[in-house]
Amino acid sequence: MIEIQHLTKRFAMAGGTVVALNDINLTIPQGDIFGIIGMSGAGKSTLVRCINMLERPDEGTVTVHGRAMQSLSAPELRAARRQITMIFQQFNLLMQRNCLKNVCFPMELAGIPRAKAEARAKELLELVGLPDKAGAYPAQLSGGQKQRVAIARALATNPEVLLCDEATSALDPNTTHAILQLVQKINAELGITVVVITHQMSVVEEICRHVAILDGGSVVEQGEVSDIFSNPQSDAARRLVFPAGVPTTELLPGRQLVRVAFGGGTTTDKPLVASLAIECGALVSIVAADTRLVNGQTLGSMVLALPQDPASAQKAVAYIQNYPGITMEEVENV
Repeated sequence: MIEIQHLTKRFAMAGGTVVALNDINLTIPQGDIFGIIGMSGAGKSTLVRCINMLERPDEGTVTVHGRAMQSLSAPELRAARRQITMIFQQFNLLMQRNCLKNVCFPMELAGIPRAKAEARAKELLELVGLPDKAGAYPAQLSGGQKQRVAIARALATNPEVLLCDEATSALDPNTTHAILQLVQKINAELGITVVVITHQMSVVEEICRHVAILDGGSVVEQGEVSDIFSNPQSDAARRLVFPAGVPTTELLPGRQLVRVAFGGGTTTDKPLVASLAIECGALVSIVAADTRLVNGQTLGSMVLALPQDPASAQKAVAYIQNYPGITMEEVENV
């Protein structure tokens, strides 16, 4: 659905030129829920604005469903943007319009007759769970309800792509979960490709199938969410997957540490720590452990302190490396 090739975006600042995006290459499949994640300043919002040409890249190309976005004329770009809609952190509803009129607004701009637009708006309010709020104004709604109206408005022109720019960052955890479930429902029922821009790993793990990690304006890692969570390769991915780091200095100073990650259908039912003790006589300590549900799949990780004896530690490493469904990496004990 979306093909981004060698995209670079620069901004002229008082102190010189800032490279916001550097040689970005991404392929987003049709019908996917694709996450783009990074810390503040990584370039996420700039990237999503380049997809619909709200920001024009300095180099590279953006192709959406076969359309080369940079080559479109102004009228063609306006038409293309009706197929690439967007929801934001702050909802951006028109405060002087009720919910029905807010959802009708993009259809008015597209020249759709009023009666047809209102009928479509009522259908969409039903879809997002707010059929009784058609006459309410934004000031009368909760944050979650405002975002539902914003989603309904974004769907009014029957888009192919829905861009979500930090769409749940202003919401509490329960409301965030409800909005993410709604996005999943829309993706499943309408087949719309969804691009989720976020700094929250919990959002990615709940609904995304694929993810790209941005750091300093570059894509440092991308792939299936389960693969990234179970075996992050880049420093930026590790910071996001393991935000708390490794609290080991005071607990077990001087011990060699490894992080093991498990998940998927190939993992054996044998308990790893007990098996290390019984089968190779290696007594390891669990320093930290975490499990999470990613797209219905349970993934987990543990940080283990290996035996102080080098021979026993090496024997434990060899055992873990051959353990089914487990990936392992050394962790610096600082």
